[in-house]
This record gives sequence, C-alpha cells and structure tokens, in this order.
Amino acid sequence: MLSARFKPWHVPLFLAKYAYLTVRRRPVLVHFEVTMRCNARCGFCDYWKTSPAARAEELKSFADAARYFNPMVIAFTGGEPTLRADLELLVRGVADAVHLKYITLITHGGMLTPQRARSLWDAGINQFNISLDYLDERHDAARGIPGLTARIFGALDGIRAEGVDNIRFNTVIKSDNLDQLLPIVRRARELGCGVNFSLYTDSKNGNRMHLIDGDRTVELEEVTAELLAFKRDNRGVITNSDHYLESIPRYARGELTEPCRSGIRTIHVDPTGHVKRCPDFPTDFHWTEFKQYRPVACNACFYACRGEAEAPMRFSRVRDVMA
Repeated sequence: MLSARFKPWHVPLFLAKYAYLTVRRRPVLVHFEVTMRCNARCGFCDYWKTSPAARAEELKSFADAARYFNPMVIAFTGGEPTLRADLELLVRGVADAVHLKYITLITHGGMLTPQRARSLWDAGINQFNISLDYLDERHDAARGIPGLTARIFGALDGIRAEGVDNIRFNTVIKSDNLDQLLPIVRRARELGCGVNFSLYTDSKNGNRMHLIDGDRTVELEEVTAELLAFKRDNRGVITNSDHYLESIPRYARGELTEPCRSGIRTIHVDPTGHVKRCPDFPTDFHWTEFKQYRPVACNACFYACRGEAEAPMRFSRVRDVMA
C-alpha cells in the first residue's frame, strides 16, 4: 500500500537500493526517535515519565545522520513525535538529505489534526502510522488518553480530505485483544487504511500483563492463520510480511532461536544522536562514530522491526508493495 506519490517504476529502484544496503551491511531502516517525551500513559512503556527538561538535549536536525546512513526507509518516532513543534523542519531536513526513501511517522494520533497531518505530509511524510489496539474505549484506557479512539476515527475523513492517502494502524498483539485483530483489519479495509501488527513484549518496563503464553498460544495461532488468509485475499491491507505473521506463533511457543539482526537491517537514533540496535537496548555510540553491529543472541521481543528484518525477500512481499 504505497502512497500515490510513488509509481510502479519506483519499485525496482527501491529493490536495487535494498540490495545495495544489504550487501554493504548498512541499515535499511533508521528510526529517528526525535523525543522521548510522551503525553500518553501506556502500561507497557515508561516514556511518559521522561522529564520535560529533556527537551533541551533534543537535536535540532537529523539531516546529517540521515545523509550518512542513506537508508531506504525512515521512521520518525519517539516518545510522541508530534509533541515537537519543529517536527516539520526535522522531516523536511531528512527528506532533503536522502534521495530515494520512504518516510513514516509513528504516533498515537491524539494530536494529529487534519491540518497538522497536511503540514507533515508537505514536509515529506509518506505514511502515517497511528496506534490502535482496540476499536472501543479499551484503547483509550490502554493509552491513558480519554476519548482517543473517537478522536482518531473522527480525524480520518479530514486527513484524507487534505490529500493524505496513506494511513496505517499500528496494532500491538496482546493477550486481551486477540478478538480485535480481524475487526481492526476489516475496519481498516472499509476506511481505506492499512494495518501493521507487532507482538507485545514486557521488555520495556517488565509489565507481563499482556503476554501471550500457555494455552493462549493456540488461540494466537488460529488468529494469525486467519490474518494470513485475509491477507492473501486482500493484499495491501495488512502490511506485515507473510513471514512475520507465520513466525509469531513460533516465537510465542519459544521455538525461535535465530540470532536477532537488529542493528544490521534496522537501527534507532535517539534524540541526542546516539545509536542503539533496538528501542529497548542502551545506546552504544554517537552516529558519527557508528560501528557495524553483529547479530545478537536475544529473544526478548518479536517486534515487527525485529521480525521484518529477518524476513526473506519473497515474491509475496513485492505483491504487498504493488497491491
């Protein structure tokens, strides 16, 4: 599900850049964590505890880092990136620094008005990823923002009216929302949106409440099989690779033992310009002192960024992009 800004002839160019970065062992995806501040209160994350004083240490530009890594995919994330009033300037600087790229913004959506979405779109965002774990007020409670779900759905028509044609929901698969996954996908299809799934982990703050284990892994396997069946009949709605969805039950059963390739295919640059291989790892060095990572024996999570970094380049992935 690419924006109309991209044409079919962009696909071979992206594939060529993907191959080049892979051969060079350079990150394909770079996450710019432009702030660790957040006004949500998610139970699985402590970013909301970040002091407002941290604003003083946030970089005013990530353009030089973007130019150095020259990734194929760029994600602006946090914390909550829309808390930064200068986010448009950050996006525009990075967009100008990298020639062939696909830029996404990950947000809880609580402050994403149609006007702000349009200004970010004009600055260079190609895709908005809005967090959505439930279709009702349970999402408000999970994110700690009253009225959030209604605000998200209420803004979608206005955002599309501004010319934004690429919106996806980021849905965390948890023990208490397995019954919501297919309804979220069906709602996304009705709205002309996409869905990207990621598996819950307790690695951020130790909250094991939403982990899927024991007998629930059978239900998880059934749901992921239904998602795969839906995806094969409706390419372009679920944006995860087939490989990632197929691997989720294996991870939940403890059957995945492959080394994690975070830091090789994907890296995170924090608000001060320091690099970490994974959002839940400490920083290792400033981006100006970057050293290539090696695979690490870690199975603490099966985030989409980890699982997709391991996904092979199947023909089904090309079909996803072209859908």
